[in-house]
Amino acid sequence: MKPSSNSKAQPDAASLALPRPANADLADWRPEDPVFWERVGKHVAYRNLWISIPALLCGFAVWGMWGIITVQMLNLGFPFTQAELFTLTAIAGIAGATMRIPASFLIRLAGGRNTIFLTTAMLLAPAIGTGIVLQHKDWPLWAFQLMALWSGVGGGNFASSMSNISTFFPKRLQGTALGLNAGLGNFGVTTMQVVIPLAMTVPLFGALGGDPMTLIKDSGWIFGKIPAGTSTWIQNAGFVWVLALVPLSALCWFGMNNLKTVSPNTGHPLVAFAKITYLYTLAFIPSLLMLWLYLPKPTGLGVLSMWVAIPLDIILALLVMRLAAFGEMKEGVKKQFAIFKDKHTWSLTALYIVTFGSFIGFSMALPLAITVIFGFQHVPDASGVLQHTLKNPNAPSALTYAWIGPFVGAAVRPLGGWISDKVGGSIVTQIITAVMAVAAAAVGYVMMQAYGSATPEQYFPMFLGLFMVLFFASGIGNGSTFRTIGVIFDRTQAGPVLGWTSAVAAYGAFIAPVLIGQYIKAGTPQVAFYGFAVFYVLCLVLNWWFYLRKGAEIKNP
Repeated sequence: MKPSSNSKAQPDAASLALPRPANADLADWRPEDPVFWERVGKHVAYRNLWISIPALLCGFAVWGMWGIITVQMLNLGFPFTQAELFTLTAIAGIAGATMRIPASFLIRLAGGRNTIFLTTAMLLAPAIGTGIVLQHKDWPLWAFQLMALWSGVGGGNFASSMSNISTFFPKRLQGTALGLNAGLGNFGVTTMQVVIPLAMTVPLFGALGGDPMTLIKDSGWIFGKIPAGTSTWIQNAGFVWVLALVPLSALCWFGMNNLKTVSPNTGHPLVAFAKITYLYTLAFIPSLLMLWLYLPKPTGLGVLSMWVAIPLDIILALLVMRLAAFGEMKEGVKKQFAIFKDKHTWSLTALYIVTFGSFIGFSMALPLAITVIFGFQHVPDASGVLQHTLKNPNAPSALTYAWIGPFVGAAVRPLGGWISDKVGGSIVTQIITAVMAVAAAAVGYVMMQAYGSATPEQYFPMFLGLFMVLFFASGIGNGSTFRTIGVIFDRTQAGPVLGWTSAVAAYGAFIAPVLIGQYIKAGTPQVAFYGFAVFYVLCLVLNWWFYLRKGAEIKNP
């Protein structure tokens, strides 16, 4: 008989003799065994967690950096329209979401240490590439779009990171461990929104970093405005991450572990690297095809709506993985596709869109939304039609305020996991979803008022405060959803489910910038947020039906 969770485990001689593992590959891993956990497990698990967090932080930073870069491109007079700048953020968003689909399966196929090391080192390419293209204002739009697409590697890292950490911890600590990894990792969005404006103010790399550009509009950083005419090094937005990625990659290689109980057939590290590179390369194929069909001319054909393009991208990514996998990798992918037969995979996917999809989508869209809505005076012309081109001298700087929301959402994420470990994930999810529905409707109303005002700045404090509510609730809900997944699914399926749900939710990084940008352009920004509120209400019903009603199959996991 297994000891109850309240009984005190009595160590036997064999358990006490367990050596502390020193090898990268661990063949014996039993986190649910209390003796093993105390003697060996928790030391190894927490070491992997503390290395995973900064690696994931840099992944989020590289993935999300276009939300800040586009604001500064506008201030520097890059020859692109607001709609084109919104597409850069959206391209990074959809690339990161698509990359999460193969990343969901990488841990079992290639091993945790191998995967986290290589995917962290891969971030050097978009970081350096972005720094190079930003030095050339006259380069065509497709060069910037390519770098935004490449930045999606950072978004993919979340799925593999969460899948990996979930395998190290016992079920009773899943909410806390995953909340810490995701929550502190999500600080990459905040870190990026603070570091990039600071890095752009100084010649960080001297002559090696290239020449500065001159602001033609007022810019900002966390300490206030930077006036037009000031020199800025926008290329540092990419180059600055090299300083962290090089040592972090080494730390991942020398400090992390592969669990053979989870990844039994990774092969030589070079073989594992080949699997990761192959699957990640495959993920770019559906992204490129979908973007070509979706984006307007001259970049693409503009023949698909977003609501057709996203399902098509997901289906194609899964199909390419299933058909293109070969040998032992084919069997591994087939086994992990079993998660799609479980109805809870689909219910939790919807609930995770509410939380993480909102967090990353709003993080991506908020800087440019602040700039467009509050940066101009909205006054009627002689015929009574509102005009949105007159610069607002009292406009708040997006670079000063945009980081606060992601900071709040990331900071409370571990708290959401901890609370859910105590009271259950679904009840926490239910409460925060109700809060988000009300807050989203209120944001829409405030945006409508601001977009019709000659003095939109008077609505900014309420606008920012309501966004803080959205970020706070989404952060708590991230932790609660993780906890639910960790409890419902066994150890072999929890990782892939975490990766899959995070992949679909990450499309929020594409949907939110596109929707908000489209409705701002149409003069009705509130419609996007009213739509978000309706979706949240539908998910309230879904969560109640599956996990809270009297006859629920699984009660408040």
